[in-house]
Amino acid sequence: MSRRVSLALIVLAALAGVCCQAQELTAQPSATAQAGSLVQRLSQGRYAEAVARFDPQMSQALPADKLRSVWEGVIGQVGAFQQIVDRRAKATATGQAVVVACEFAKATLDIRVAVNGEGKVTGLWFAPHDAAADYRLPDYVRADAFTETEVTVGEGEWSLPGTLSTPKGDGPFPALVLVHGSGPQDRDETLGPNKPFRDLAGGLASHGIAVLRYDKRTRVHGAKMANMRELTVKEETIDDALAAVALLRTTAGIDPARTYVLGHSLGGMLIPRIGQAEPGIAGLIAAAGNVRPLEDLVVEQVTYIASLKKEPLSAAEQAQLDAICAQAAKVKDPALGPDTPPEQLPFGSLAPYWLDLRGYDPAALAKTLKQPMLILQGGRDYQVTKADFDLWKAALGERADVEFRFYDNLNHEFITGEGMATPEEYMSTVGHVAQIVVEDIAAWIGR
Repeated sequence: MSRRVSLALIVLAALAGVCCQAQELTAQPSATAQAGSLVQRLSQGRYAEAVARFDPQMSQALPADKLRSVWEGVIGQVGAFQQIVDRRAKATATGQAVVVACEFAKATLDIRVAVNGEGKVTGLWFAPHDAAADYRLPDYVRADAFTETEVTVGEGEWSLPGTLSTPKGDGPFPALVLVHGSGPQDRDETLGPNKPFRDLAGGLASHGIAVLRYDKRTRVHGAKMANMRELTVKEETIDDALAAVALLRTTAGIDPARTYVLGHSLGGMLIPRIGQAEPGIAGLIAAAGNVRPLEDLVVEQVTYIASLKKEPLSAAEQAQLDAICAQAAKVKDPALGPDTPPEQLPFGSLAPYWLDLRGYDPAALAKTLKQPMLILQGGRDYQVTKADFDLWKAALGERADVEFRFYDNLNHEFITGEGMATPEEYMSTVGHVAQIVVEDIAAWIGR
């Protein structure tokens, strides 16, 4: 599952269209104040007042009851709202896109609000705080060993911007597609000050492997996807991963017979489906990919986060935890149908998303595939744990063409740390994907 319950579950709301990606809008004098007022209304539980400032499309996509579910999911993961710490706006053609940086008890988040020229809210998006300016290339990346080119993944209404990192030299080179976890991820899988996909791209390109990464569909086309009633992992993830593979196979300097795919978190869970859809993929890598059902991980993760508290849960916190557990149980209910109200499901997501995953066993499907595989897992990962790694091994351990790597001191992002992992670690600790992970992937592709 991806990024991410802690921050994973905040962004999971976007999978079902309950958070709309901020559309770039324009300079409207009251937009910054409008965005700040929206956040204050949310923090005070005044959801009907908040929705009253939405435009018609937003009001339909995110009515007051669904907005409440989203907000409660956020504070359930990052703690109580504390204060607004910064507001910044970007003027464009018809309105203004405002980023409201907010301090919560456990982390800082960016609440992005799009306001049109009439003062109506047209987009709302919860995202990890953007600390991109803190990013520095890891020591194992040799910037002079490769070039980067902007590319377009897919065609038509769902096309996505991406970056291809290509080693210098004659080629043809083996190539790897990077597939994100949950939520509206950018091409770097930015989380706090860290960019794990950018680390992997630079590190592997330094080893002679081309790497394609791209902005996720729920990030680029979030507003359009908010109106989809049949959204599943196919539209969210699989179709674009396959489009990225197709792009690599027609790119000069790339060996079409040596095109690989790495999925992280939710992307790792879906690696077998990607491999099944395109048997010509040379090899598959599942990095922190869960085998157990997503709804079980939801409960496990929020329970783990609650256990980190030094004092007993308050009545409100316990109620939030109980509500999440009840929503996860609803996913398993045989009576779950396409028309089950989103507010009864985890984080207000749509029923077709969960129905599509019902009965899906990634390890069992992987066992039927012919592609070689590499399974990676961090020992400090509380979102996808050793229990999932052991399930991969149980299903695939007898295959000579499947390799396993377990890293005791790495977290969900494959960044080194100590002690019990926490949601705050993602937002406050500057790090990089461990060099050993990059070397293990490069060596496996080389074999």
